[in-house]
Amino acid sequence: MSFMTKLFGGKKGDKQPTTGEAIQKLRETEEMLIKKQDFLEKKIEQEIAVARKNGTKNKRAAIQALKRKKRYEKQLQQIDGTLSTIEMQREALEGANTNTNVLQTMKSAADALKAAHQHMDVDQVHDMMDDIAEQQDVAKEISEAISNPVAFGQDVDEDELERELEELEQEELDKELLGVGPSVDELPSVPTADIAKPTPTKTKAKSRAEEEEDEYMKELQQWAS
Repeated sequence: MSFMTKLFGGKKGDKQPTTGEAIQKLRETEEMLIKKQDFLEKKIEQEIAVARKNGTKNKRAAIQALKRKKRYEKQLQQIDGTLSTIEMQREALEGANTNTNVLQTMKSAADALKAAHQHMDVDQVHDMMDDIAEQQDVAKEISEAISNPVAFGQDVDEDELERELEELEQEELDKELLGVGPSVDELPSVPTADIAKPTPTKTKAKSRAEEEEDEYMKELQQWAS
């Protein structure tokens, strides 16, 4: 059984792990390998210390310590390479998992939009908008009708009113012109008694106004006789 099979578990034909499960297992493996790295690094330090301690005193023990250090360093390099591979694989799975989640969200949104549109018909929407526009026009006409003043009776001809006003003004002007001279009521009444002749007396020369008055009285006497 290969390492990856052991890592992800199961035999051929078993249910494959989900992306999230695979990412989690890769993280656990990374943690295990990092601990192994720490262990090997400590072992390398110990072997170096043994080699330094023995040195020339026990050359064989020092050489054996250095050989073990070499093996630990080789294992450490292998773990470094494995960690790099696992890290890249984990990042790829995380990216794929993100893409999967995004696609699932987009699909859910598309399905929801499709379900919402199933209850709608484009023609029905256009008909509804036409009805709304028509009702708005009706509402506008009603508002204009309510705002206009109510006209009682039939409409009045403005030209006819203008002519009537001109006639009234002309009548008023005629009255004013006739009122300039004395009316019949204002004329003096004709005297019925005999007009006494004035006693000749010595008077002063008459003025122009007095002469006109005398002339006016003579005309009245002639008219009355």
